[in-house]
Amino acid sequence: MTEEGEQLLAELMKFKPDELTPNAWAVKAGVSRTIWSDLRRHGNPSRRTLEKLLAAAGTSLAKFEALRIGDHSEPPQEARRLGDAPVSFRPAPSSSLPLFATHRAGSYDAAGQSIASIRIDRAAEIGRIPRPASLIADQAAYTILIIDEAMWPRFRLGRRIAISPAASVGSGDDVVAILGREGDEPGELAVIGELVARSPHTIELRQYRPDRNFRIPSAQVFAIHKVMGELF
Repeated sequence: MTEEGEQLLAELMKFKPDELTPNAWAVKAGVSRTIWSDLRRHGNPSRRTLEKLLAAAGTSLAKFEALRIGDHSEPPQEARRLGDAPVSFRPAPSSSLPLFATHRAGSYDAAGQSIASIRIDRAAEIGRIPRPASLIADQAAYTILIIDEAMWPRFRLGRRIAISPAASVGSGDDVVAILGREGDEPGELAVIGELVARSPHTIELRQYRPDRNFRIPSAQVFAIHKVMGELF
């Protein structure tokens, strides 16, 4: 990577939303895995890619370019500079959580096993749900409907569950594994399960109906969001 590419990438990463991993940011922006990998390897994004990433971070390419050339007359709301330290200015969290549209995605092949998967369309908000006290400061939290029985009786068909992208996860936690965008259908492909184990190479999850464990290569997992529980 050239020095200019390194500088551009470093400046771009200052705009990454705090609640997202770099890969999750790319997923939210609709940037393909190949383009994202090439950007991080060479630091040569197209204007369209930059526009997508910055829009997903709540800012614009014009503001990013103004910051790069030293014009601070209109600094980005999400990340302004004080000396060398980024300072975030974010609105107070809403008193409710978005309920995102969820669709069946059929079966997902995990190392030869066919497992239940869904699509979460975070561009399609279909309602608002009262925010639990445990998520009062989590601006990234959201909710979805349980639309299959893969996790029954842990999560019941038709119930709403709260999900936190920001919460840390460990073995025994229920999680949503975000597998990115595939095909022409809207939303991100995802799998819900209990996190059994995690390694640099795979994550192991458990679903309950039928009761079985399965592994997904870590390279296919863009993010792991913690399920905080059912909402009533």
